[in-house]
Amino acid sequence: MHPVIYLNKTMVEATKARVAPVSSAMLYGRGVFTTVAIYHSQPFLWSKHWQRLAAHAQKLDVDYTGCTEKSVGEALHKLIAVNQVHEGRARVIMLARSGRDIWKTRAPGTKKTDLLIMTGEPQKRAPTGMSLAVSPYRANTVSPLVGLKRLNYLDHVLAWEEAQSRDFDEAVVLNERGEIVSATTANLFWARNGTLHTPALSTGALAGITRECVIELAHQHFIPLLEGN
Repeated sequence: MHPVIYLNKTMVEATKARVAPVSSAMLYGRGVFTTVAIYHSQPFLWSKHWQRLAAHAQKLDVDYTGCTEKSVGEALHKLIAVNQVHEGRARVIMLARSGRDIWKTRAPGTKKTDLLIMTGEPQKRAPTGMSLAVSPYRANTVSPLVGLKRLNYLDHVLAWEEAQSRDFDEAVVLNERGEIVSATTANLFWARNGTLHTPALSTGALAGITRECVIELAHQHFIPLLEGN
């Protein structure tokens, strides 16, 4: 991660940033995020990322009043410039301060949500490819959180750590029906007999922005593509 982050309209050193310790985000993981690729100092498909971020915030009752595609996009561009990011990635996070919570402060204040943006280097992949395990942990398609890019991502992290403990780079995650869903932090595509395959969203797969882009490119170039189970 780069040394400077954006927090509530302020550029601050990451090590000095502070958020409310008693909040819906800290206690229950109420929050949403998106990870945006940066190419040539420009966030990739920012408009689509914002639309999904706002939609997921509404579903989790995260109040993003005051945040717009334009204002958050401008903040993202400023942080990219401050950290001098040419190729990399950014994470845009909304942390809910309050909700219909069991534990809450007596004087919650007027601010409902913290906006946090950070940047970092691109993930490196070996030119020889990646080794994949099958995760013993299953995605739950009946969870109210399925398909949401929410703050509580610990199940994905634990699946990745379990694969790492067995000397694999990544893991394929299945759902409770045994259907392929995704990797721990990425959508999956594979080619077989001239057809491109990817899991349907009904498996519990996230509607990834890059996933959507790949599907559009396949259609544009008349590449057979099957979204299935």
